[in-house]
Amino acid sequence: MPFQFDPEYFEIFEPLIPLLSNRPKLTVHEIPASRKGREAGLTAFLEKLPDSPDVEQATYHVEAADGYCILVHGFTKKGARSGPGPAILHYHGGGMTIGTAQLYAKPLARLVSETSIPIFSVNYRLAPEYTGTTLVEDCYAALVWLNQNAEKHNVDPARIAVFGESAGGGLAAGVTLIARDRNLQPPLAKQILVYPMLDDRNMTANEAVEPFAFFKTADNITSWTAVLGDKAGKSDGVSAYTAPARAKSLAGLPPAYIDVGELDIFRNEDIAYATRLLAEDISTELHLYPGLPHAFDLIAPNISATKRAYENRLKAMLNF
Repeated sequence: MPFQFDPEYFEIFEPLIPLLSNRPKLTVHEIPASRKGREAGLTAFLEKLPDSPDVEQATYHVEAADGYCILVHGFTKKGARSGPGPAILHYHGGGMTIGTAQLYAKPLARLVSETSIPIFSVNYRLAPEYTGTTLVEDCYAALVWLNQNAEKHNVDPARIAVFGESAGGGLAAGVTLIARDRNLQPPLAKQILVYPMLDDRNMTANEAVEPFAFFKTADNITSWTAVLGDKAGKSDGVSAYTAPARAKSLAGLPPAYIDVGELDIFRNEDIAYATRLLAEDISTELHLYPGLPHAFDLIAPNISATKRAYENRLKAMLNF
């Protein structure tokens, strides 16, 4: 039987189809000039979420390996907890080419409000202005900062998880590889990967999925090319820290939570990554949502499937 959209999702998505069908296909060189407009489109979805008045926000400055100043936005529930507890380090989505931590303030504050776990979201540098491992190294620098300043933020350094959606999920996976290889102590407690972007070699459209895809194969190729240049999709010359699906071994990584829609072009690479983690006997929770494409939760935040996904993510955040 051919694929079809989740009926609730399609009711929300159908009016957007003409607008999305007319989206221009960007080249890498057009990304910087188009960034503000594309971020405004993302904001239109994220701003629909309610405010969380019980959550405080703060901004921190973290020095990258090359001296660059990375901004980290902290979200903490009002009222100090009695002792050190878990924390989550977040990396935003946007194809590694758009987005900021502050754009995701509403959904992140909501998570903090409901879990009471502080979240620190990283403004890593974006492609194509910055390329290769620069982005994931920014993300790792923020992890080292949180690890070394855990006491100051009332955080148990043995209970730090990384979390990201889409490109941010891929960066979170890359950070776990770096943390393992550089013997970060205490080791990371968990990786929470929401429809993660893991494999630059995903360059051939799946004809059964592509008509339903929100983030299409052409978008994926442009994003990976922005990060990797002409190495994107080639057999060598790409760091697994940037494209985690290329890692030779996933042994020694922290427990994982992964979710993805059935109609997401990342579906197969995400399932394959989860399968490899399980083959290494790493505890892995995998959710596949039928009839849903990439970023379904942003397009349709109030449908039944999104509510299920949100509850599953909350449970993952509360269980490490």
